[in-house]
Amino acid sequence: MSDNKPRLILVNNLLFALTLLGALVLVPLYGFLVGYQAEALWVALLFWLWSGISITAGYHRLWSHKAWQAHPVVQWLLAIGGAMALQNSILHWSSDHRRHHKHVDDNQRDPYSAGRGFWFSHIGWMLREYQPLTESTYNNVRDLQKNAVVMNQHNHYGKWVLATNVGLPALVGWFTGDVLGMLLLAGVLRLVLVHHGTFFINSLAHIWGTQPFSDQHSSRDNGVLALVTFGEGYHNFHHTFEYDYRNGIRWWHFDPTKWLIRGLEKLGLAKGLRRVPADRIESARLAMQLKSSQRLLADHHTAQEWLAKLEAEYDHLLSRLQAYYGEKQRQLKLHKHELDRSARQQLTELHQAFEQQKRQWQSLRAQAHAQLA
Repeated sequence: MSDNKPRLILVNNLLFALTLLGALVLVPLYGFLVGYQAEALWVALLFWLWSGISITAGYHRLWSHKAWQAHPVVQWLLAIGGAMALQNSILHWSSDHRRHHKHVDDNQRDPYSAGRGFWFSHIGWMLREYQPLTESTYNNVRDLQKNAVVMNQHNHYGKWVLATNVGLPALVGWFTGDVLGMLLLAGVLRLVLVHHGTFFINSLAHIWGTQPFSDQHSSRDNGVLALVTFGEGYHNFHHTFEYDYRNGIRWWHFDPTKWLIRGLEKLGLAKGLRRVPADRIESARLAMQLKSSQRLLADHHTAQEWLAKLEAEYDHLLSRLQAYYGEKQRQLKLHKHELDRSARQQLTELHQAFEQQKRQWQSLRAQAHAQLA
């Protein structure tokens, strides 16, 4: 072993090794020899949802990115669920995550840089003291240090962890008559699933998928990963527009974290939901489409004519986009009585012109790619 490697973090290594061993050996063995109650299965599912979504809605979108504001009651529930997820305190997690976004893919300053490989970004970065605590560690989360919920959880994190991961499952198991079965399913197995579901965002979501919004970072959009990460799989969108409370922006995108936040808003338990303007999202998507076509055509010596056509069509498309969204923003600032029929008709016509230009753009791209395939 190289002497240059930072020292191993014994607690983390034991935690990940023993919980994984328990999930792979003890959980199925107990099921085979004794069997699990239906109550244990339902409680494990409930705790998986609670702890998993506390990371995505709470640690990630609420505290790390301040993409929405939560009622204190919701904050306490998310803080409890976050302790159950056992991924460090809100303060520490958010500090690491903000550093990740600021220095993404920088192998020295990104805590879990994908540039250092799958293993490192998935779990390896937590097994050694790559970034020891210093006086400046929490300088980027000074805002969170003013939050009573965050600091209570941070200052008493060990007690929170034991209470949620051991005490709570054991208590529920005592009521149902099977403490050990409840600890294995709602404690050990649930914890391993939440851990690696979250870790996949740091690893697989920077390796596997598409980059429809930006290629300036390694993040990828992946609908499959969204299914096991409560909607966090649309990672290219997230890294491009990190302050949006959504990750999946289409109605069909699987993003239960987004749906929860929106539901809490309707109940009066959330406010200040931040959304990136639609024209910025559309502009980023179109710019990446142009870039991918330019890359393809750059390898062909006879592609100059196609490139000129595509770039001209792209300029027309941008002008249509700006005209439509500019008028839309203007009308949104007006009162209803100021919007006459002609204004609404104008907006409809601008939208139709934009959509028509977009169809022409896509058709031209398809022709160019087919000709040079």
